[in-house]
Amino acid sequence: MQILCKASDTVADVRCTICGQAFLIYWTRSCAEDRTTRVEIQQVLGSHHHDSTAPAAHPPVEFSVSIKPAPGYFDSLGAYA
Repeated sequence: MQILCKASDTVADVRCTICGQAFLIYWTRSCAEDRTTRVEIQQVLGSHHHDSTAPAAHPPVEFSVSIKPAPGYFDSLGAYA
């Protein structure tokens, strides 16, 4: 599953745990996978910080994050069966 992360200066769906940069996230989701997916996104955001703790460590403006879909998820339908 691909998730679009877009940097935000105002509101946040998720924040980087290292620098606090806010991101809006866009994907087809269900309540059950919401918390797990947010944790995985935060792990990816943290992995951007190799030598810096500044928000500039993240790709500029927007980028995609690949998350392994939960069992039963059909990417072509964008929903659980």
